[in-house]
Amino acid sequence: MKLTPIHFFILAQNNRDANLKKILYTDFVSTEELMAELLEKKEFKKAMTRSNLYKFWGRVAGAKFAQKSKPYSMISNGVMVIACESPAVAQELLLKKTQLLVKLKPYLESLKINVKDLRFDAKKWSYIE
Repeated sequence: MKLTPIHFFILAQNNRDANLKKILYTDFVSTEELMAELLEKKEFKKAMTRSNLYKFWGRVAGAKFAQKSKPYSMISNGVMVIACESPAVAQELLLKKTQLLVKLKPYLESLKINVKDLRFDAKKWSYIE
């Protein structure tokens, strides 16, 4: 039997219907289950914490410094390194360190991060941008 275009259409339609049935009867994971699974992953938690920390830093540092400095890393003994656009920005932030720590405290507590000191480093800025 020679297959005509109509035969190909019927075969394709039957194949599509079979695939559609497979999809319709698949056990899907609920959004809540998917989010719960994502929130358990260490990498996802780390990314969310970093994102929130950047947002909080902008609020704490103020408009003048939000674009000129960003949290860079955490080092031992609860020291957070802040990358700064220039040594002048690092110096200005250093003069405001106590005020910044006080403002940061509620945000850091909500993220469960323990920061005792801030270190401002202009050399790290090239790694941020």
